[in-house]
Amino acid sequence: MNYYPIISGLILLAAAFGYLNVRFLKLPTTIGLMFITLVYTLGVLGLSFFDDTLLRAEARLIREIDFEMVLMDYMLSFLLFAGALHTNFKELRAQRWPIIAFATLGVLSSTFLIGTATFYLLQLLGAPVTYVYCLLFGAIISPTDPIAVLGILKQAQAPKKLEIKIVGESLFNDGVGVVLFLTLFSIASAPGEDIDPVAILELFGLEVFGGLLLGLVIGWITYRLMKSIDDFSVEVILTLAAVMGGTVIAGQLHLSAPLAMVAAGLVVGNDRVRESAMSETTEQYVDKFWELIDILLNAILFVLIGMEMLVLTYEGSYLLAGLLAIPVVLLCRYASLWLPVKVFERKLDFVPHTDAIMTWGGLRGGISIALALSLAPEMNREMFLVMTYVVVVFSILVQGLTIERVIRRLLPGTHKV
Repeated sequence: MNYYPIISGLILLAAAFGYLNVRFLKLPTTIGLMFITLVYTLGVLGLSFFDDTLLRAEARLIREIDFEMVLMDYMLSFLLFAGALHTNFKELRAQRWPIIAFATLGVLSSTFLIGTATFYLLQLLGAPVTYVYCLLFGAIISPTDPIAVLGILKQAQAPKKLEIKIVGESLFNDGVGVVLFLTLFSIASAPGEDIDPVAILELFGLEVFGGLLLGLVIGWITYRLMKSIDDFSVEVILTLAAVMGGTVIAGQLHLSAPLAMVAAGLVVGNDRVRESAMSETTEQYVDKFWELIDILLNAILFVLIGMEMLVLTYEGSYLLAGLLAIPVVLLCRYASLWLPVKVFERKLDFVPHTDAIMTWGGLRGGISIALALSLAPEMNREMFLVMTYVVVVFSILVQGLTIERVIRRLLPGTHKV
């Protein structure tokens, strides 16, 4: 397969849609690209009633792209490293315990709450599904997407303490969510076999903590190499090599590459590392390089998300289940955040309505769609894919467009400081 025309076409669309957004809509990049791509895709679907040539060509292109592999194996490491690189490590460390609770206990409880609620919801709709498959949907939709969150929160006027919680949670909980999904997937793929809880916990712990440890080591090695030279071009290449090499190593060791890249990005982006290992020129080039990578891959990602509409199975029952899943997901996320917020809010001076704002600001994105695409057909793949897609589109377009208004309504008079 010749990938060059495919990549060229995606970049061309990303550039065109990005231009239209900046020139006319002036929406946050994530929202603008998603909206324009959806309009474009609906236009292609509408045109197909008269001439389906373009629809068949676009659908064939999308089917040739392994969305799950492109995002999970290639793009995600770059995007998470870029996001972590620009996250304030000092503020993140001050909020580390609630962030850890949100990214672990929050994801676990949300998965089981959403899975259980979905199980009974589908029974009411006359489409009973095996409970473990519903748990898989819970694992798919529970992690908030750092790619969507980071892009939109840059323009939302949230207090800094609240922003760092949402950003920090989104950086870590996707890695935890992916590991949880893979664990449930292995259970669902082998029905009837004995389940060893200890073995599952060991696997989960190895993926999560092993990935974090690997990322810290990679970040430290990168820092030491950057500190020993003063050449901005080589130092930028070192950060690129850290991401690419680290992702390969994590895959070979069966560790979580997303969590490894988050840890590595936090180490390299740490203020102390910047002061001791980067000249002003190097710091500027490193930041600009990764900012460009972030913008480019985000643009391609959300073009791909929108175009996936072309290969969905449109059934009324699937769409209804997806619409009903929206309040279910929001309520379960609120419930999963309630206990950690209550435990830490007095010690760490949380802003009022933290749980409500984090619920509405917890956006879903490409990671959820990639996980849904990886389901086997016997796991009700088509139904859960449509449900995931409906929740993701609502999350980005509705929650993303209104999060700033929600913050202003719940926290009148506050400023982003």
